[in-house]
Amino acid sequence: MAQHYKDLVAWQKAMDLVVDVYAATEGFPSRERFSLTDQIRRAAVSVPSNIAEGQAHFNKREFLYFLRHARGSLAEVETQMLLAQRLKYLSDPQAEKLWKQVDELGRIMSGLIRSLGE
Repeated sequence: MAQHYKDLVAWQKAMDLVVDVYAATEGFPSRERFSLTDQIRRAAVSVPSNIAEGQAHFNKREFLYFLRHARGSLAEVETQMLLAQRLKYLSDPQAEKLWKQVDELGRIMSGLIRSLGE
């Protein structure tokens, strides 16, 4: 296991996703500020937060628990992105970039979970 959560590629990629989700949601309509904008941002922030918290426990079983929660939050982000795309709040280039990040991060997290013995 990594010495520090900041050393984990999953955490690093999750942090990149948060930054890009914030940038993409800046253009959402102001009426969405306290609904979809807030929801997608909170779900995105939850991903690296859960990775960090789980790794900080230095216990494989607890780390797996938090990684599963992070993976659930990633699914929330994906669902909310689908909604934003259907509502035409995300441009095609924004959506494509986020989809690639979500896909890559999902694969990295699944691999990490497998490596810890899911």
